Amino acid sequence: MLEQNIKNQLTSHFSALKDPVELVIALDDSNKAKELEALAADLASLSDQITVTNNPDTEVRRPSMTLYSPKRETHIQFAGVPMGHEFTSLILAVLQSGGHPAKASEDEIAQIQALESELNFEMYISLSCQTCPQVVQALNLMAALNPLIKTTMIDGALFQDEVSERNVLAVPAVYLNGELFSQGAVTLTDILNKVDVNAAAKQAAKLNDKEVFDVLVVGGGPAGASAAVYAARKGLNTGVVAERFGGQVADTMSIENFISVKATEGPKLVAQLEEHVKQYDVDVMAGQRAAKVYRDQLLHVELQSGATLKAKSIILATGARWRNMNVPGEAEYKGRGVAYCPHCDGPLFKGKPVAVIGGGNSGIEAAIDLANIVEHVTVLEFADSLRADEVLIKKANSLSNVTIIKNAQTTEVLGDGKRVTGLSYTDRVTQQSHELTLAGVFVQIGLVPNTEFLKDSQVSLTQFGEIEIDNKGATSMPGVYGAGDATTEPFKQIIIAMGSGATASLGAFDYLIRHAQQNEQEQAA
Repeated sequence: MLEQNIKNQLTSHFSALKDPVELVIALDDSNKAKELEALAADLASLSDQITVTNNPDTEVRRPSMTLYSPKRETHIQFAGVPMGHEFTSLILAVLQSGGHPAKASEDEIAQIQALESELNFEMYISLSCQTCPQVVQALNLMAALNPLIKTTMIDGALFQDEVSERNVLAVPAVYLNGELFSQGAVTLTDILNKVDVNAAAKQAAKLNDKEVFDVLVVGGGPAGASAAVYAARKGLNTGVVAERFGGQVADTMSIENFISVKATEGPKLVAQLEEHVKQYDVDVMAGQRAAKVYRDQLLHVELQSGATLKAKSIILATGARWRNMNVPGEAEYKGRGVAYCPHCDGPLFKGKPVAVIGGGNSGIEAAIDLANIVEHVTVLEFADSLRADEVLIKKANSLSNVTIIKNAQTTEVLGDGKRVTGLSYTDRVTQQSHELTLAGVFVQIGLVPNTEFLKDSQVSLTQFGEIEIDNKGATSMPGVYGAGDATTEPFKQIIIAMGSGATASLGAFDYLIRHAQQNEQEQAA
C-alpha cells in the first residue's frame, strides 16, 4: 500500500511513539476495505507500539479504522481510506494517540482537557479538499487529549448515501452530536470558542492585557507573514492577528509560479510561512477578526471578540475572498449546491451536471478539473469573450462534457428548498431567458477585498473597497500601512503580496524611527 520511501520516513516518525496504539478496523467486501486493511498492516509493520484488531460492531461504518489509545481511552476514527490530503491527518493522529506532544499552546491543551461534556464530532470531507485537513487535525487533536471527545472523518465520496441523507453539499461539514456544527474552514480556536462558552471572554481579557506592539500585522496570508518576518528581523515587538493563518492560499490547489519553487500546494506553503514566522519572537493571535481601527495617542485594532490591541504602527494585510454573484438563491443555497472551491466540493457532485460561473483562469481551470468528476460542466461567462489563458481555453474546448456559453448573465439560482436544482440566465445579445438543470453551481468571478471593517475609519478606500497605498505601503492614516490583495496593488499574486508585505514592513519601520525622533525633538524643545 505504502511506498518504501514513505515507510522509511514513517519508521523514523513512529520512533517517537511512547504508548501503544490499536488500529481497530471494520471491513466489508469492497476494494476500499482491502486498501484500508493493507494500510493498517503497513502502519503496524513500522512500530512495535502499533497493533491491528478487527471491529465486530455491526453498527460501525465500513470500511473504517479507529485509532484507540488503551492508556488514554481515546478514539479517533477514519471512515474511508485516509490518503490524499488526509494522510497527514492520519499520521498525526497515530502520533498523538501514542503520546507524542500535540502542537497546541499550553492554554489550549488545558482548555481541551478541562471540557466535561461528551462531544461526538463527525467530519465530512473529500480527499481532494485542502481546507479539510486543518479542520480534521484540529478536532483529532482534541480527541487525542480528552477521552470524552470522539471524532470520525468521513470520506463523502465513499459514503454517498449518508451525504445525500444529510444534504452535505460542501466540505468540510462538521456535525456535533448529530447536529450541524460548522461548514467550511474553522480553526482550533474557533472550535473551542463554540464548545467552551467562557472561552471567548477569557481570550478577550488576555488580548486586552497585551503590551503595545511596535508593529501589529492584521492578516495572516503571504503579505502578513512577510510583513511579520521583516518587522521581527528589525527587532520590533511584532504581533499578527488573523482569522486563520494562510488566508486564501490555504484553499489554493496548485502553485506553479512561485519563483525558485517549481511546484507546491497551498497548505504546504502556508505551513512553511507559519513555521518561518514562528522562528521569530512574533505573537500570533489566530481565530480573531478585526472590527475597527482607530487612533488616539496610539493606534488601536478593535476585534469582533470585544478585545482591543494597541500598537505604534499597523500593517493591514487582510487579503480578499471570492466574489459573490449577488443573485436570488445564491445565499440561500450556499453550501447546499452553491460552492466556491471546486477542489474541495467537486467530488460531492460526482456524475451530476454542474455550472461554473466565470470565464477567467479560475473558472476555466475549475471546469477542466470538474470535467473529470461530474457528468457535465456548463461555463457561463458574462462577457463576449473568455479572459482565461489560451492554453486553458483550448483544453476546455477539447473536453466533450464541457460547454461554454458567452454573453450569459446569471439571474437566479434555483432550488427545491433543500438543494440547488438549476440556474436561470439571460442571453445578453437576444435577451432571452434560459434555465439549466444542475446539481451544483461553482462561482469563480474574482475577488473582493476584506476591508469592510475600515469603511468608517481614516483609511481611504477605493470605490472597489481596496486600501489606497503609496509606494512605501503607507495609507492615508499616519502609522497605518497596507499590503497584498486588500490594497491597490494591481496584481493579485502570492509572490507580489509577499513583496508588498516586505515593503509595508520597511515603511512602518521607517515611520517608527522618524516618529521616535520627532517625539524626542518635541520633548527636548
